[in-house]
Amino acid sequence: MTYRCLLQMVLLLCFSTTALSRSYSLLRFQQSQSLKECQKLLGQLPSTPQHCLEARMDFQMPEEMKQEQQFQKEDAILVMYEMLQQIFGILTRDFSSTGWSETIIEDLLKELYWQMNRLQPIQKEIMQKQNTTAGDTIVPHLGKYYFNLMQYLESKEYDRCAWTVVQVQILTNFSFLMRLTGYVRD
Repeated sequence: MTYRCLLQMVLLLCFSTTALSRSYSLLRFQQSQSLKECQKLLGQLPSTPQHCLEARMDFQMPEEMKQEQQFQKEDAILVMYEMLQQIFGILTRDFSSTGWSETIIEDLLKELYWQMNRLQPIQKEIMQKQNTTAGDTIVPHLGKYYFNLMQYLESKEYDRCAWTVVQVQILTNFSFLMRLTGYVRD
């Protein structure tokens, strides 16, 4: 009985992922809702005193994230997928010094995973076309930015203040991801 239900769930997931790759409006709606949930979950995590934010540094956020610019649908998807992967990777690090709820982090990771899972078939299609896009130039900048975030956490030995700084950065990332979601249209 359980296996039959599990099989139905797997088939539904496979079908819905394939169908999503054809309906950008539905994808945009689902991504938007999931990003709002991620922002809410991240906001539920306790932050530390304001003095921690004084420890901020320049992580070399890509200019594309700071300034309003136009993205093609394909570029937006490539950038979104990369950002979600990187944020997921960061949140799987040692956050034990923060006092954060493991349940909230797990829920946040689930949301991020589902977003990546929805984007992956389309991202693969775009990558198979092998056309150079603006997304190809932004992704390496993102890699450097997230590398700097990780280095910062490691250098501060994952202390509570370092996580507060990174939490603010991730909230900024979610705002940018919301903007990118607007470019995903049929």
